[in-house]
Amino acid sequence: MSFTIDRQQIERYGNLELLAKQVVEGFITGLHKSPFHGFSVEFAEHRLYNNGESVKHIDWKLFGRTDKLFVKRFEEETNLRCQIILDTSSSMFYPPLKEYSLKKQNKISFSIIAAAAIINILKKQRDAIGLTCFDTQITEHTETKSNSAHISHLYQILSQQINNNSGENKETNAAAILHQLAATLHKRSLIILFSDIFENMLEMDDFFDSLRHLKHNKHEIIIFHTHDKETELHFNFNSQPKRFIDLETGEVIKLQANEIKEAYQATMNRFENQLKLKCTQYSIDLVSADIQKGFNQILFPFLSKRKKMY
Repeated sequence: MSFTIDRQQIERYGNLELLAKQVVEGFITGLHKSPFHGFSVEFAEHRLYNNGESVKHIDWKLFGRTDKLFVKRFEEETNLRCQIILDTSSSMFYPPLKEYSLKKQNKISFSIIAAAAIINILKKQRDAIGLTCFDTQITEHTETKSNSAHISHLYQILSQQINNNSGENKETNAAAILHQLAATLHKRSLIILFSDIFENMLEMDDFFDSLRHLKHNKHEIIIFHTHDKETELHFNFNSQPKRFIDLETGEVIKLQANEIKEAYQATMNRFENQLKLKCTQYSIDLVSADIQKGFNQILFPFLSKRKKMY
């Protein structure tokens, strides 16, 4: 797909909804062409057909795609509550872009389209979905609901966030926000966090305490650590002098990337290892989400987690 997302048109939530459908449909098509073809986005609504039972609820469209007989399921226990939490601080608008496309993303547009695709799947499952956007405080928050009007409202909120970088330096406080949400969200929800988690890499105790608070309240958690791997983790820049700007504070530093690359990579490796260690300790799914690698890296872990919860 090579079309461009018009930044003015996307303000209308319908365009983001359409984009989400295309991402999900492309993902499903890939599944059916891969060794994972039996792992369907509709897994929570189907079971294999047993010989001799009524054919009333066989999904013939799914049979046409998979060459297997599945029966639709309608049990209420397949429903869950999912709260999507989106970091909208200024660092998420890296790298700065004038136009967004499925092949050209920054962290905020990638996270928004990925979140919209997850909403599209949850809607199919009749799951209840809520959305929280934050920087140093919560800027948008909805309860978890599953009706069509609510879903449309979620797409509208997400669409507005793509162009919500007004030029001011918006910092972030994920730890405080997660503590606040842990105290208010319905227990045993699926929490999905999109963030670069770069607010305080050298002192992560507060952030880890907030994750522990969520787990204590029986929530399941997926963290999509959203980043541009080549530049933010590997620090791959050419040898020409550069001006690096902290998007959250506005601080500017001039240097040659190759002079600090080794030390930078060592710091990032320590940060990543610490994050992986703590998430493993708390039984939290941590997914490295490189904005250059597409949306399958988001949808596979999400579907796996949802399946394990039921």
